[in-house]
Amino acid sequence: MAQTKIDPPIDVVERNILLTGKIIQFLMDDPKIFEALPANFELVILPDDDSAIRQYNLELLDKYASEDKPIVFARIQAHPDSLQSYGKPKIFVPLPIAA
Repeated sequence: MAQTKIDPPIDVVERNILLTGKIIQFLMDDPKIFEALPANFELVILPDDDSAIRQYNLELLDKYASEDKPIVFARIQAHPDSLQSYGKPKIFVPLPIAA
C-alpha cells in the first residue's frame, strides 16, 4: 500500500506545543489523573475547534504509532474566546478488548 505524504498545517509545531503545554498544565494541576493513565503512553491531541491540526495529528498517529504503547487522546479547545480561557481538556484512554 502506498504511503501518502502528510502535509502539515501552517505553524503545526508551534500550535501543537501550545496545546501540549495546556494539557500538561491541566495534568500537573490535578496529578491524580496520572493514576488513571497507562504507563509509557502516546498522547494524541485532538483540538475540537482546529480540524486541520486534529486531522494532521490523527494521520501522524496512523503513520507512526507504536503497537506496544497505549494511546491517550486529549480533546481541547485550540482557540480560546476573547473573554474566556481554555476549557479543561478531556482525556480519553481506550480500553483494550479481550480477544
